[in-house]
Amino acid sequence: MSEINPDVLVERRGHVMVITINREAARNAVNENVCLGVGDALVEAESDIDVRAIVLTGAGDKSFCAGADLKAIAAGQRIIPEGEEREKWGLAGFVGHYVSKPTIAAVNGFALGGGMEICMAADFIIAADHAQFGLPEVKRGLVAGAGGAFRIMEQMPPRIALEVLLMGEPISAQRALELNFVNRVVPYASLLDSALEFASAIADNAPLSVKASKRIARQYYGNNRPADDAQWLHTREESKITHGSADSIEGPKAFAEKRKPVWTGR
Repeated sequence: MSEINPDVLVERRGHVMVITINREAARNAVNENVCLGVGDALVEAESDIDVRAIVLTGAGDKSFCAGADLKAIAAGQRIIPEGEEREKWGLAGFVGHYVSKPTIAAVNGFALGGGMEICMAADFIIAADHAQFGLPEVKRGLVAGAGGAFRIMEQMPPRIALEVLLMGEPISAQRALELNFVNRVVPYASLLDSALEFASAIADNAPLSVKASKRIARQYYGNNRPADDAQWLHTREESKITHGSADSIEGPKAFAEKRKPVWTGR
């Protein structure tokens, strides 16, 4: 197991690379180290012929990922690393990182906000039975800017997707399974084994065939998906409206003070 970056652990299980966001005390929130660790591991996996599938999970049994580290942001620290290529990788070095190896999110707890957006960027989701998924950004005066606002419409029935997006309430792992949002729901104790079994079943197939099939199905060309370009641009433009607004300040403040926010629409 690699521990060069203490916030991200990387290990090999046969032909499967397991990447663990290792910030349990911070609910596995994403800081710059996480972006670098996950992003660099994906680069390694993509170029290594022996890696045929990738499992991404979080440390502990409470949270898969709580999204961006708000304490780091408040302290003026970067979340997304500098450099054009790494900036394109997006949150956790994952949401905009298009790799041809199959990716499985093993969701070990809450996947809210950016955590759910990471799940939506994965090819498959194996969830622990206590996991929850949600996009609470509208409750904070923000938007789901790491791909969630457009990917959810592709991955859930449209009216349910809008309900999740515009109400901001979480759904259970079982409800996610009913909606075909996740592939499997399993007891937490068997989560990683189930994810590895799932990944290994794919890794048993011809590697070039798997990669080519994923590229066709996902409309990947090299390390890009042109079909997403307009969606990312639209997300950035809409995010500018909320970023720095009075409501975007009021939302997190009200959350921290455990009170109902007072919205002004400004």
